[in-house]
Amino acid sequence: MTGRIAACRFGVIMLRIFWWTTLIATVTLIASLTTMLAADWPTPWANSWPSWTVALALTIILESIIFWIGIITVYVTSVQLGIKIRVIGVLCGWIPIANLIALRLIIRTVDEEVRFESAKEQLNRARAAARICATRYPVLLVHGVFFRDTKALNYWGRIPAELQRNGAVIYYGNHQSAASVPDSARELTERILHIVQTTGCGKVNVIAHSKGGLDMRYAIARCGAAPYVASLTTINTPHRGCGFADYLLEKIPLAAQKQVEAAYNTAASHLGDKQPDFMAAVHDLTQAGCARLNAEIGDANELHGNASTTGPFAGIICQSVGSKLAHATTGKFPLNFTYPLVKWFDGPNDGLVAQPSFPWGERFTWLEPNGTRGISHADMIDLNRENIPGFDVREFYVQIVAALKQRGL
Repeated sequence: MTGRIAACRFGVIMLRIFWWTTLIATVTLIASLTTMLAADWPTPWANSWPSWTVALALTIILESIIFWIGIITVYVTSVQLGIKIRVIGVLCGWIPIANLIALRLIIRTVDEEVRFESAKEQLNRARAAARICATRYPVLLVHGVFFRDTKALNYWGRIPAELQRNGAVIYYGNHQSAASVPDSARELTERILHIVQTTGCGKVNVIAHSKGGLDMRYAIARCGAAPYVASLTTINTPHRGCGFADYLLEKIPLAAQKQVEAAYNTAASHLGDKQPDFMAAVHDLTQAGCARLNAEIGDANELHGNASTTGPFAGIICQSVGSKLAHATTGKFPLNFTYPLVKWFDGPNDGLVAQPSFPWGERFTWLEPNGTRGISHADMIDLNRENIPGFDVREFYVQIVAALKQRGL
């Protein structure tokens, strides 16, 4: 068990002790007062109030110590509490009865986190010797649009650490957050060449999310990356574009688009982008933009269900993944807002990209877990670090890479 999970478990134990002892102390106090009131009043109280006062003060002090140790511990160490439950705990903390209900929610949430992470820890220890993700070629993770690879905030959440623990060697695309597909493809090709030349690995297994999948297809087909790519797995990539993006560009005034573009490009430049191009990225994500790209680099349907034996993708394992949200309320902002709009225009979607746009390559995996939660565009990269019932995103990536290893890649 990791130190963080051990601390979470300790915090839960302290909160459980507080919850039950507070409940027992409250019931005992009420029962005692009732008994005293039934006796000759006020004689019994006059004789016992000093000891009652001391006992009550000691109980409050002890309970407070237990509570604050527990609550601070879980607030600091828990990942699954999230902002919403933390706020509920703070707001309800001063309201009788409501505070105990909120505390039960906190205990339940952290307890489930401890159970889940402990089971995952046990699984990883049991298969550690097998190194199931120790592929022949390293894994290159390629991010989507409007994000940069940084040490401060990993775009892929807890996924890279899980892959590395199971033997994978991980690299990142390190390309700009917003640029046209051709420009991003050229950056990624340079990155791949650098990795191959400096490590001698020969090739890379690429896992690309969202627009990153389009960037890599272009890099392989037009920028010379093909000889150095063993496999390409696209995750929730809009291979046929986003109809919602077309609609927004039609409805938002050009002046407003330019203002957003200027603001984003300025901010991105300060954060490390050399030549950010917000509108070029957006236009390449539209249905019209993807149709143009597909005509240039090969239609997205060409490989669907078949391995390529000719052309730039020959010899490269190509596969894709897509998912859907079940309801708008199950997605985090802003995907809970965009989901119904994308559904109106394009049908079932992950909050940004619709189901018909996902399939590409010789194998397509459609993720639609049981229940009412679903899996969003952000869930697929563990952006919110959330344990989703019925879908372990970290294990999903472990199995993707393990399958590549089994194929000799």
